[in-house]
Amino acid sequence: MNDATLHDIPSILPGIQAKSAEIGFTMPSDLYIGTMLKTLMSSKPGGRFLESGTGIGLSLAWMVEGLVGEASLVTIDNDPVLTGIANEFFSHDNRLSILCADGADWITSYVGPSFDLVFADAWPGKYSQTKEILALIKPGGFYVIDDMTTQPNWPDGHEDNVTWLVDYLEAREDFVLTKMGWGTGVIVAVRVC
Repeated sequence: MNDATLHDIPSILPGIQAKSAEIGFTMPSDLYIGTMLKTLMSSKPGGRFLESGTGIGLSLAWMVEGLVGEASLVTIDNDPVLTGIANEFFSHDNRLSILCADGADWITSYVGPSFDLVFADAWPGKYSQTKEILALIKPGGFYVIDDMTTQPNWPDGHEDNVTWLVDYLEAREDFVLTKMGWGTGVIVAVRVC
């Protein structure tokens, strides 16, 4: 097996990557996490999905490919420039809602149906509002986070945030998790009750 050989790359991805380079976006998403998100989401036909941290839409391209049946996806970012760019690429897809909002406020004020998968790729839902976002996940639903192994762009002290989060997730009895040391370091947790 060669995991470096990726198939079914979203056709929209090269355009998003080019735009990312053009504007100097320095937080690109790992291709491996994209393929995993697409796979996990495809396991939930008609599911409801949430991404915290739209960025320019690199992970979003894979997530949209994972929408099956009447599935829907909400993605949130607080940067109007980035959400504007994401809207340019994805505005044609009515299964998708791109919100420009403060993620912490959105998570704490959300009232609505639970989600089958949450990809927390921003501070809110990952290092803050963690308890709140985990409460939004259905039993059998996934909580996915990446960038869990040391990265060269981490600010001083960030390792403590990662350690806290891993310890917090491991202590929860309502989630089962797997830590994977590939890509940028991934944790996949499933709500069991």
